[in-house]
Amino acid sequence: MHRLLLIPALIAAAAPACSGEIYLRDGVTDGDTFYLADVALQDDDPVLQSWVSYSLTRSACQLQIGGDNPARASSFDCELTARQHLLETWQEQRSDSQASDGEYLDDLLLVQQAGYLDEYVAHYFHRKSWQLPADIETHAFDGWRRENLRGHRPQTRLIGSWNYAEKVREAR
Repeated sequence: MHRLLLIPALIAAAAPACSGEIYLRDGVTDGDTFYLADVALQDDDPVLQSWVSYSLTRSACQLQIGGDNPARASSFDCELTARQHLLETWQEQRSDSQASDGEYLDDLLLVQQAGYLDEYVAHYFHRKSWQLPADIETHAFDGWRRENLRGHRPQTRLIGSWNYAEKVREAR
């Protein structure tokens, strides 16, 4: 729990204020800077904080990949690492006695426990530009998925938005 309390303080110190403008091109939010939504600092809901962890991990990885528009950067490793952090935070924050809307996170936890998180990411989020590990067990995962994830819908919740740091400074 103490780790959760440190995250908002670090984020508040590091993240500039967002102007509220979101730029879209081809349905993708563009930018060179990821701005965390205010709700991330104010709401300690375990589901929300798990997605905050995902959002920060993924955006940091995208910034490491770089390019003209880091918001569009993507790799298998980035997505996998972000989902691993999502699950780590979920395991730390959730309470078995507390009702929550974490059904997707519980399903994803089952995927990880079955040893198919790599396959899950490759199956549901694959992009042509990704290099997938050679040891992805597609057929085994397909069988497991049909048995254990009936009606499953993958989710991605970004708790924040991409924007251009220069445009935010100009708006102030």
